[in-house]
Amino acid sequence: MDKIAFTGSKEVGKIIMRTGADTLKRVTLELGGKSPNIVFSDADFEAAVEGSCNGVFWNQGEICSAGTRVFVERRIYDEALEAFVERASSVRLGDPASEDTTMGPLVSKEQQDRVRRYIEIGEREARLAGQGKTPEDPRLAGGYFVPPTIFADVDNTATIAREEIFGPVMSVIPFETPDDVLAMSNDTEYGLAAAIWTRDVKKAMRAAQALRAGIVWINDTQPAPTEMPWGGYKQSGVGRELGRAGLEDYLEEKAVYLNLGD
Repeated sequence: MDKIAFTGSKEVGKIIMRTGADTLKRVTLELGGKSPNIVFSDADFEAAVEGSCNGVFWNQGEICSAGTRVFVERRIYDEALEAFVERASSVRLGDPASEDTTMGPLVSKEQQDRVRRYIEIGEREARLAGQGKTPEDPRLAGGYFVPPTIFADVDNTATIAREEIFGPVMSVIPFETPDDVLAMSNDTEYGLAAAIWTRDVKKAMRAAQALRAGIVWINDTQPAPTEMPWGGYKQSGVGRELGRAGLEDYLEEKAVYLNLGD
């Protein structure tokens, strides 16, 4: 085996990297994230609310790039928080095969318990602003459901803002200035993805340059076209998947010199 490519948790990624070191194995790792989702006051409000919620609640929050730290500029903070809660309340948990379902169960009982523990921690660290409902159908009683959950006034140093939960839990954090939010966004061991919502292109590009993240979306969230590289900074991984950069990780360069003499 010449190379290992792994997608998963940072804990397992570290084991793979340590083990691969014995034979200098080439390793690429696509690991976890605690992605910032930044909503400036000049953003398209409806689009930012919908995108911010989708960025956390898609796939039950079991997405490595989920924008679970939602930073909202102070002047629209209360309005945005109310809209997030209203949007979360409209999520319909149920059978994934049903057309009426907009959120299914988590992958396992172990993961359900893990997410519930983080929610309990969040209730001690911040204000529970809103939480959806679990399915009422008794036939779904054994499903590993966790309703979308929103915490308000979260401190960026809180456990729910630092650790990857891998579930539908949103931490909403107010900010005052672009410098403040960029500092908080980068204050994490992860660096996989980030989203920015603003109508000001210059501000968006300055923020995108300053963010230490491998993928930055502007007025969008979670697209992953195959022609673009995918991967993160810091403990979000090593190397890239997709795109030219992802292909090059599977290639070796060789220099060949030919002397034809006289």
